[in-house]
Amino acid sequence: MLLVLCVDLDDDIGRKTGIETPVVGRDAVEKAAVEFATADPEDSDLNVLFEGIHLYDELRGTGESVEVAAVTGIEGSDVAANRAVGAEIDTVLAGLTTGEDVRAIVVTDGAQDESVVPVIRSRVNIDGVRRVVVRQAQDLESMYYTIKQVLNDPETRGAILVPLGILLLIYPLAVIANFLGMPGDVFGLASGLLGIYILSRGLGLGDIIDETVERARTGLYAGRVTIVTYVVAGVLLAIGAASGLEMLDAVRGGMDSATLGVTQAVAAVVAGAIHWLAAAGITSSLGQVTDEYLAGRFRWRHLNAPFYILAIAGVAHAVSFYVLGRVTLSYLALLLTAGTLLGLFSTLAFAIAESRLESGDAQAGA
Repeated sequence: MLLVLCVDLDDDIGRKTGIETPVVGRDAVEKAAVEFATADPEDSDLNVLFEGIHLYDELRGTGESVEVAAVTGIEGSDVAANRAVGAEIDTVLAGLTTGEDVRAIVVTDGAQDESVVPVIRSRVNIDGVRRVVVRQAQDLESMYYTIKQVLNDPETRGAILVPLGILLLIYPLAVIANFLGMPGDVFGLASGLLGIYILSRGLGLGDIIDETVERARTGLYAGRVTIVTYVVAGVLLAIGAASGLEMLDAVRGGMDSATLGVTQAVAAVVAGAIHWLAAAGITSSLGQVTDEYLAGRFRWRHLNAPFYILAIAGVAHAVSFYVLGRVTLSYLALLLTAGTLLGLFSTLAFAIAESRLESGDAQAGA
């Protein structure tokens, strides 16, 4: 018996029509193809089903014993999809009531689906592989339709039109820059825009930005305090960065720049920025604690965060000023000890408070 095997590796048939696979028999495959065509007439896997029916009719006309079946995999992982196809082929072979040797003709729509051929060959002999290629008219109307379809896809449109638009802006930007007396800045600006766009596409920053915007919008409508505290924390971080650079300039002015090492430079930036960074951390953590309380998920251990930030800030302050020679070793040791004790005491205090309150609630409930 010759088995015409239509392969859909990513299970477009099942996902778009709800048909359970494998589908065996000409009438069943034709019904599945019609439902698939109704659901998505542009999917290339649709042509695989009709090609399988065409081969079945063609081979049946020669008097050869033939059967047609459609098998599918799973969307996503190629390994899992290959295994799913293998399991469905086993089901098809087990249902064939024939004493003849079964051979197969595999019908696919591309190289990706043909990656499952070794899995099929391990179960049944393969007489051939038929790849379905749809013929298109090479006239102006077909070209226009293809371009229109490509540009209607947001993913493809962004990948093609944004870099093209940046390149086309080079000449008008050059004219404006020449008028403003900055002719050499245009190509740097254009290359910078292209670089940022390519990096954002390569790193998937667009999805991250969209997710962040959606979370911020949801937070605004839900009345989350963290939206405000995060904005305030961002401003404090910016002020801290400026304060750190001011401290670095002050330290450079007070000593020979040749003697200023990397350690002293880092210490100067930290010394100037640490109190602003600590304020930003405490502000954001308090906002998070407030939201957890309003959502009914508050735990006493959440209050450790502001104390931890304060302890870390004190240690960083002492170390940076000690490196710059502005505090003594005794002052450093004092703040290191104070930071450690602050972290330990806050952890123990809130852990005890949480355990006692939970045990009290349990006794009250009993």
